[in-house]
This record gives sequence, C-alpha cells and structure tokens, in this order.
Amino acid sequence: MNEHPRDLHGMPAAVELAPPHPDLHAVVVIPARDEAPRIAACLHALASQHDMPANSYEVLAILDGCRDHTLGVIQQTARLNEQLAIHAVTLPHPQGVGRARRLGMDIACRRLMSLERPDGLIASSDADTTVAGDWLSAQLALSRSGAAAIGGLIELDPTERDTLDPHALAVRELGATTRLALAVQQTTGGALVEHPHFSGASLALTAAAYERCGGLPVRAALEDEALAHALTSQGIAIHRPRHVRVRTSARTDGRAPRGLAQDLTRADWRARRSYNASEFPLGQLLAVKQHTIALLLPAREVAPTIDPIARTAARLKDAGLLDEVLVIDAASQDETVAIARQAGLHVAQEDELLADYGPSQGKGDAMWRGLASTSSEIVAFADTDTEDFHEGFLLGLLGPLICDPDIHLVKGTFRRPFRNGDTVLAEGGGRVTELMARPLLNLHAPQLAVFDQPLAGETAGRRALLEQIPFAAGYGVEIAMLIDSWRTCGLDALAQVDLGQRQNRHQPLRDLSAMAYAVLLAAQTRFLGPEFADSHACSSIILPPTSNASELMETRHVTLEERPPLIEHRQRTKAHASRRSFAAPAQG
Repeated sequence: MNEHPRDLHGMPAAVELAPPHPDLHAVVVIPARDEAPRIAACLHALASQHDMPANSYEVLAILDGCRDHTLGVIQQTARLNEQLAIHAVTLPHPQGVGRARRLGMDIACRRLMSLERPDGLIASSDADTTVAGDWLSAQLALSRSGAAAIGGLIELDPTERDTLDPHALAVRELGATTRLALAVQQTTGGALVEHPHFSGASLALTAAAYERCGGLPVRAALEDEALAHALTSQGIAIHRPRHVRVRTSARTDGRAPRGLAQDLTRADWRARRSYNASEFPLGQLLAVKQHTIALLLPAREVAPTIDPIARTAARLKDAGLLDEVLVIDAASQDETVAIARQAGLHVAQEDELLADYGPSQGKGDAMWRGLASTSSEIVAFADTDTEDFHEGFLLGLLGPLICDPDIHLVKGTFRRPFRNGDTVLAEGGGRVTELMARPLLNLHAPQLAVFDQPLAGETAGRRALLEQIPFAAGYGVEIAMLIDSWRTCGLDALAQVDLGQRQNRHQPLRDLSAMAYAVLLAAQTRFLGPEFADSHACSSIILPPTSNASELMETRHVTLEERPPLIEHRQRTKAHASRRSFAAPAQG
C-alpha cells in the first residue's frame, strides 16, 4: 500500500513512499539534518550489505528540516545503488533527532506489519555512521534466534578520534566500563551483553517488540536511552554482541543537545580547558605577561574577610602582575573600606561610579561600573567574602588568560564545604548552583554543563569580550556573563580553573530564594528572550510569613535591570556629547 508520511504536527511529508516489497524483512531508519558531507558514506555502506537478498531490506531517510543539499546527495546515491530502495521523507521544519527517528520507525513498523511480518527488523543508524558489511545479516540472524532488541558496538572513526585529547578518550573508556557492568547487572533472560551500547548509531528491534513497548519515546535527544527503558520495562532483553559493529563520527559538533557528540565535546573540553591553579606560579606568569591586568573587588560589609584578599592583591600589584586594583564598595558600615585602604588599595563607592545611571542596583551593577572605571586589557573579578584566601586564587584565575591567547573567559571552580555551627561538611555549599543554575543550564544550554561552578564570583576575561556583553545588575550577573560569553565567542574560548577549596559565609535559605530568583530571571531572559521578563517577571519575590503568628507575607525586591554593553554605553555617551556640542550657542 502507499504510505503518506506525516510529520509530528500532522503536516503531510514531502514524499509518498512506494508500497513495500513482499520480500521486505528489514527497514533501516536514518534521521538526518544538514548531513550532506557525511550521508553518502552511510548509504553506500548500507547498500553494500553482505548476505542480504535483493529487496529484503530498504532504507528510510528522514530529513529533519535540512537546509543544505542532503536530499540531493541521497538522490545521487540512490541512482548509484539501484539495487537498494532508498526512500526520503522531508520534514519542512526541524523536529529534533528523536522525533525524526520516531517518525521513521513508526513508518517502518507500519510497512512491516502491512506484510504481516511482526518478526521483521526495524533498524536505525545515524547519518554520520558507517555500518559493517554484515551489520544487517548479523542482526537478522540474532532475531531468528529469539533476540527482539539488539544494540551494536560503537567504534569511533580513527581519524577523528585522533583529534581528541587522550584524556577525553580515557574518560569515555572509563564510562563505557561502568555502563557495561550496569548493563550486565540489569539484563535478564540470558541475553548476550558484550558491550554497553544501545545507541541511535546502531539499534534494532522487531516490529512486534516496537509495538509492545509503545514505540520510540518522543524526546529531543537521548531517545535511545528512553527506548532501552521502555523495552526493559516490558521484559524485552537487549542483546549487545560485539560482532554487530558500526563506526561513527567522533565529531564534536553534533546537532542534538545530548548524545555521543556532546559527550565527546564535554570530555574533550574538560581535558583541554580545565586547569589547576598550581600550574601558574607567579614567576612564570610575570615572564610571559603581555597585557595589563585589573582586579575588581565588589564589597559589602566584608570586614571579617577582606584583609587577606586586599593584602594579596596589593602584593601582586607590587610584584607587577596586577596593574589596577579597585574595591567597589556598597556603602559598607563596618571597617571594609578602612581595611582595604590600609592595605594600599583604591576604594570607590559604587553609587559614585557612572552616577548618571542612578544608585547601583546590585553586585552586577557594581562589577559593570568597575569595568567602566578601569582600562586594563584583562579584568578579573573576585568575591570578598571568601575565607582562607591565598594568591593561588588570583594566579590560577589569570593564568589561562595570560598563557593562552585563545581563551577569553575563565571561571573559577572549587570545593564548597558547608558549615553549620561548629560542624563542617565536605559538600553542601553552593546551594543556588545545585538547585537552580545547574538544572537551568542542563535544560537550556547543556554545553555549559561542563562548568563545575557556573555561579563562581571568581571570573576573569578579556576586556574586548566583557565590553561586548550586557551585565545583569543583580545576583544573576555570573550566569548571564557565562551564557553571553559562550554565545559571543564559543565554548572553546572559555575555561575553568580549580582554585582548591572556597569557604564563604552561608546565607539563610530565605535570602537564597531571592538570589535564585535573580539567577532564574537572568538566564530565562537570555534563553526565552527579553520579552519573557517584560511579560512575566516582577521586580520582587513573595516569601511566606516568617512565623505562624504572622499572616503578612514578605515582598523582597529583586532587580530586573540590565546594564548595556559598555561599547553601546560609550557610543551613546559620545553621540549625546556630540549633540550637546552641536546645540551649544556660538561664542563671541
């Protein structure tokens, strides 16, 4: 019968498939988005399958909103391999690899069932993957022996693999060993488990098993993991033999938000762009320093902790590493200012910097005003409520920027113990990070999940970058800076450095609610657009009464303001001055 494929919104797809051949026993589904450079090799490998009679299998390519000439490559490949039926279904708009694969597997299931072939095989691979010559025949032999679901061994393309950091490959192997042990533990029924993979690059199941488990779960990515769970929940064991093999790309620019390409990207980035402060002794940095450096220290009521920070900064300035040090004080009523000045540091009140913008609206605003008040080519920010501060914090933070011109932003990372009275727990600090920032980034920007401490106040960057990005005025500044820097110059221009252990004062959960709200607003403004904040956000958070005796809920202010990129600020200032000069009356 004729197929009329439809996308997930019910729109007719662009291709009407010919009826399945009566001898059809396997359908191979290949989702593809802009895969013109790679899909030909994938299709040629499928056309060259051994021990597969004519018309016993076909290929179904799902073009997921392709903008390149993937379709043309498929058509040309089909003409060169006339013995194999290659069908293409085009979706006008991208649905994501998971939804594209689901559509293809649904069609494959209907085609096999129309032939009353519940034992027919629905197989799937990826457009950047080449399957072994016996890939299909080996799986069909397994299915005839009773295997209803099969995962193939995934090998990385050796040429592309060699471009990855060896440590990243070691991390992948370690993860594979762990997953294999788990797969063996969870598999029942005597299924063969020789490797841990059940991946979109090589998976197959019978049409009957596909119907029994409810089909491929709809996901933006990691649909293969969801399918594995659906199968095992129905008591269908997954066989994982080593002789079912494919070779897949080791690229780090995959289309899906999760999956092998992203796993390799994260492992490779962490191997190349994660540093330790001990790698950057002062003498080495002084020997290679080529740019001026400023240190900005936002401060508010930090008299108990600022002294060692100020003295360390003054010492590094005297040594020639730092060219500018500025404490931006928020009208502290304790000895913060006196201590900083006693150490020899310059202190400015945040409200007096760029006073035309009115009173400072928070930490991010103070950082932005401090940036505008300095001129160094590299700028570091450090929190001033950190206990046990030492020069390694600053050396480590600045080291990657001084030593590698390709790095434009560095985030500090550290262990965050949690102090409760006299008890100190090794873990538990950074509650806003773990409960708000990390889930947010995993949802909207999983590439940034590589950062251990996305909200670290210890951050350094090149002025050329920092002046291009806006600054969230409040506590959302760190996550906003990370997202904007990533979008501006890419993940490979960002780095993190292990600064050891950081102990700072812990705020009550009630105060952290307002901080988390500021982080949420800054992130959602970037992910969902500024109109989101305009239409949904309020400049306050509502908190429950502080005691059962009171019925009054607390309304706590949270700033929504964003300061413009300094480049734009200067352009507007210059234009305004020019207009004023033009409008001034002539003298004499």
